[in-house]
Amino acid sequence: MNASNLTEVLQRFADLNIWRRNGERAPHKPLLVLLALGLYTQGIKDVPFLQYEGKLSELLREFAPQRRTLYPEMPFIRLKNDDVWEVTVDGASDPIARRNDLKKTELRELNATGHFSREVQQLFQRDPKAINAIARLLLAAHFPDSIHSDVLDAVGLALDDEAVSTLVNDTSVTRRRRDPEFRSAVLTAYQYRCALCDLDLRIGNMTIGLEAAHIKWHQASGPDVVENGIALCCLHHKLFDIGAFTLGDDRRVLVSEQAHGSQRFDEILLRHHGGQLNAPVRKEHHPEQRFVDWHRDQVFKGAARPI
Repeated sequence: MNASNLTEVLQRFADLNIWRRNGERAPHKPLLVLLALGLYTQGIKDVPFLQYEGKLSELLREFAPQRRTLYPEMPFIRLKNDDVWEVTVDGASDPIARRNDLKKTELRELNATGHFSREVQQLFQRDPKAINAIARLLLAAHFPDSIHSDVLDAVGLALDDEAVSTLVNDTSVTRRRRDPEFRSAVLTAYQYRCALCDLDLRIGNMTIGLEAAHIKWHQASGPDVVENGIALCCLHHKLFDIGAFTLGDDRRVLVSEQAHGSQRFDEILLRHHGGQLNAPVRKEHHPEQRFVDWHRDQVFKGAARPI
């Protein structure tokens, strides 16, 4: 496959048709692709819905917004519309498998099986590094850096970062750029200390373990502005991005009922519940309510503990 075809296939994955409404997250297709990539690297090319429905539901429960009902059938069927995936029933192509409204029970009864399209599989055979490149594209587009390793572990995929970087840089796949000044601006606003635990570790003049967290994720079109950022240590950044805690009114820290642990959990997170996040120096840099509302709805897991 030549470079132009490689770029075309990578662009298809970068341009997956993701359901969008009022900033809601819907990482269903990316999670299915990542799961299928992980299986492919293990020599498993076919993904029977009946066999992997539970695993896909588990991924949605952990990495998608919390909802009462999970819909693993939606990405399984609709990913084929992106020209990277095919669905067969009982081992053969069938017009019924082209429908977008099949229910879980029908997929089970039909023994529906998904797999990457022939063109995509040919790409993988010619250049296995494309698997890693696609995974990195999806991670960068749909999940914050702090939880990339968790997603990869969950789908059983290990990446060669050097190979991925080379392949992606050699193609012209469209990606949204970040503002390189965002981190510095956020850390300055919060006086180079974690807004939750006050960590301000330095080695010489170098700040260690402190990061600029987006409230509304960059991957969800959250802007690189200080009022959409919080200075957090790497641990609290990850806990924030995974939904273990969020913010209430007036920067009130709210810890999820689903978050739990031993004495260390109390020390690291629970003791902050109901307290106030440190304020930035300037009032105009306080977390903006619309970004906080998005995080509570799209990232926070479950309900907040009573205060």
